[in-house]
Formats: sequence, C-alpha cells, structure tokens
Amino acid sequence: MSFNLATILRESAAKDPTRPLLTFGDAALSYAQVDEDSGRVASSLRALGLEPGDKVAVHLPNVPEFVITYFGVLKAGMVMVPLNPMLTARELAFHLGDSDARLLVTFAQFADVALAAATVVGGIEVYTVGPSETSAPEGSRDFEELLAGSDSGDLVATSADDTAVLLYTSGTTGKPKGAELTHFQLFMNCTTSGALFEATEDDVMIVVLPLFHVFGLSSVLSLAVRYGASLVMLPRFEPAAVMDAVERHGVTIFAGVPTMYVALLAQETSGRDLSSLRIAISGGASMPGEVIRAFEAKIPGLDVLEGYGLSETASTAAFNVSAEQRKVLSVGKPIWGVDIVVVGQDGTELPRGAEHVGEIVIRGHNVLKGYYKNPEATARAVRDGWFRTGDLGYRDADGYLFIVDRLKDMVIRGGYNVYPREVEEVLYEHPDVVEAAVVGRADERLGEEVVAYVVLRDGAQIGADGLLDHCRERLAAYKYPRDISVLTQLPKGPTGKILKRELRR
Repeated sequence: MSFNLATILRESAAKDPTRPLLTFGDAALSYAQVDEDSGRVASSLRALGLEPGDKVAVHLPNVPEFVITYFGVLKAGMVMVPLNPMLTARELAFHLGDSDARLLVTFAQFADVALAAATVVGGIEVYTVGPSETSAPEGSRDFEELLAGSDSGDLVATSADDTAVLLYTSGTTGKPKGAELTHFQLFMNCTTSGALFEATEDDVMIVVLPLFHVFGLSSVLSLAVRYGASLVMLPRFEPAAVMDAVERHGVTIFAGVPTMYVALLAQETSGRDLSSLRIAISGGASMPGEVIRAFEAKIPGLDVLEGYGLSETASTAAFNVSAEQRKVLSVGKPIWGVDIVVVGQDGTELPRGAEHVGEIVIRGHNVLKGYYKNPEATARAVRDGWFRTGDLGYRDADGYLFIVDRLKDMVIRGGYNVYPREVEEVLYEHPDVVEAAVVGRADERLGEEVVAYVVLRDGAQIGADGLLDHCRERLAAYKYPRDISVLTQLPKGPTGKILKRELRR
C-alpha cells in the first residue's frame, strides 16, 4: 500500500491554507507556507542527489526549521533522523555513522560540534540554521539554500511500511539503537491519539517537549498537523513563559512530562486567565497522584490525562481517555489496534490484579519495524510480534494498565521486590516534597538497599530524618528508604525526565 506521512500536512493545508500552523515568538507560519517551504526543501534534497530512503539527520532545538525540514524529508521519501542538539561531537558522530546519514541540518550555536562530528564520519553535507544576518560557518552551507528550491507539489510515493523516522533510544542500557518507525505507524499514532481526546482544527497546542523526542514529534507535532490544529512553539520549557503563552494564544492542550507539571504548580496563577486549557497530557514517566490532583485544583475545569508509550511504539500505547473514565495512577487502557498483556518470567500471561506484577509486552500497528542494522537487538526485543518493553506493571479487573517501574529500576532488597514508584508516591504525599526519586544501592548484606533523593519546597521545615519517619509509618519494613538525601535539584534529561542512572552513580 502506498502512503506518505506528509499527506497529513498536504490535506490540512488544502482544507484551510491560511490557518496558522506554527507561532514562534512574534512570527506565524500558515499551513500553506509550511507546505510550500517543506516542498522546497524536498526539491532541494533531491537536487543534491539524495534518493528515497536516504537518511537526513536533524540536529535542531524547537525552531520552525525543524518542522519544515521534517515534512520536507518525508515529502522526498527520505528518512528523518532527529537528534538531541545537546549531543557531544563524539556522541553525534556515533549517531551519524550508525544511521548512515547523508546530510545534517544543525543550528548555528552547535555548528562547531556538528562539523567536527561530520568530519569524523565523512561524506556528510552540513547545513546550518542561524540568524539571517550571519553567514554559515566555514565547512557548512546555509539552510536558506534548501529553501531556494522550487516546490513541485509532489510527494514521493512511499510504501506504508517504509521507514519514515529513525529515532534513537536513550541508550540507558548500552549504545543507542535506532528504532525504525514507518509512515503507517506514525500516522496511526497521531490519528488514534488525537481521536481519544477529540482534537480538532480549533485546538491550539503548545510545543515545549523537544521535537527530537517521540512524545513531541508524534503526539504533539504530527497530531496537531493531522487534525489541522495550531501550534505555539517555545524554544525551551520555562514555566512563566508557558503560562504567558496559554493566556496570549488561548492554548487548549498542554502536553508535558511530570517534572514540568511540578514546575508549573509553583507558578502563581491568580489574575491569569487560563480557562482556554481543556486537556493536559502527561507521559514520559509516571505522574504522582498528588501532582495530578494539585494541578487540576490549580486550574479548574482542566483534566490531566496520563498515557504510556515508548520510542519503539511510535509514542502512545495506552491512554486515559477522560476524567470520568480515568483511574489516577493508571495509564489507561490500550489504544485502538493495540494489545497489551503482562507476562511472567516464563513469558506466559499473568492473571489480572495488583498482586500479579510482570513485564509489559505490546503488539499492534505501533510496534517498531526493527532496530536499524541490529537484527540481534530486534530479535531480543520483538518476539512473535510482541515487543518486550522492560517495564513492570499489572492490569486490573477493568483492564486498566498500571506501571510499577522499569524492570531495571526494581530494587531487590533482601530477596523482596521493592518498586520505586510506590515509595515515591509516599514521599510525594508529604506537602514539603517537590520532587522525589528512589533507586537501589549495592549492599553487601541485603544485595540492594533502598535510597531516596528529594527536592523540598522553599522554606520547608522537614529534613531527611522527618521524611524517613514519614515513610516508615506508611510502608512495610522492607520498603522504606534507609537513606534520604535532600538536593537542590534532580538530574534530568532533555525532556525533563529524571535520570535515575545519574543518581545511581
């Protein structure tokens, strides 16, 4: 079956060409303008000799050129390789070489790193996005050259099963792997996810999640374009700037990770008109129940809905569809066309209930095509069509999925399984705790010991000893942390997700 994901842009532009697709600062780009500009990029890529299936790496922050390049690459039948702009030259060289990238689009601020990495790999053209009054750094070409092509209006015919995006995993358990996501998988994710909360062309979504991450790319950018909605893009997450944007542009949908919600909770909202917000989506990590309740109390009429997914599932796999149907602490039920079961160590499905925790496995239209050039890793991760997530959880009698923890995050203390999320929930119940993370530490006697790291509110009176007493009163003896460290901040990745691997170190 022939299908190109860029069709979603072409159809929305045809339906309402003057509608703003993207607002960035004081500038706005209409659907027609993004459609035309991305067509020019597609034409230029083909004129450079690149062919369908070739890889184009994009090493940009949240700027309009990311969106234009994304759809230009898709229109040309090529494969987008979105990369974290904070990668070092060594890390970037690995990604460029592993993906077989032919061309790299980078930001002027990162040009030195990008050029150094491209030189190591060799054979890669580098184009730089930067202020119009400056010239491209030596060794690179100006992105404006890609915009100088003539838009033929054509979409290169691609198969629905052709790879559209090569998305690199975080590499927390080894070298990053490129997950191949197809045109059909990404189309189904943005279509199905948007239908769950009834997205329409009247919606305005805010872009604070990094677009190089699957959550921002698929569940925000592609979703908005699929339904003809408008996007307000911020270059970085700043709580006050988010609140300002909601008021100024009438934002209706916010998507973020739990740490963003914690930061927004600290913002003063009196005197602000945030009534346009109707849905807040959370993913990327487990959302503490106390944070959900506090956020909804802060903005009356807003529903916070939690979902679950991975890079390998094109973003969404399960979702809470409404406040009426959700269960707090649950990530909802599988989305349409997706099956989720919980299995034991022998691979057999476990009964439903909180006492039956096992590994979550997924199959459906959203499961990755495979890891690029890595058949061994693909075979380990996908067995008989089921993707083994490495996440621990259970499904209740009603079919709702509850995430307990990452398989590798589980702490085994004296032979007992301790799930960090359970301990974190108890810590979040204390009013002085802003953020919390629980990990295991090697222990000669018990194998592992439970330790916690917390960030406290300004002016908090409680200390580590008080928090230990708080946990001891609420958790079984083998579960409560024996050591709690108070930090000024927790280490976070580019999406705002807490990096437990850094705490383990």
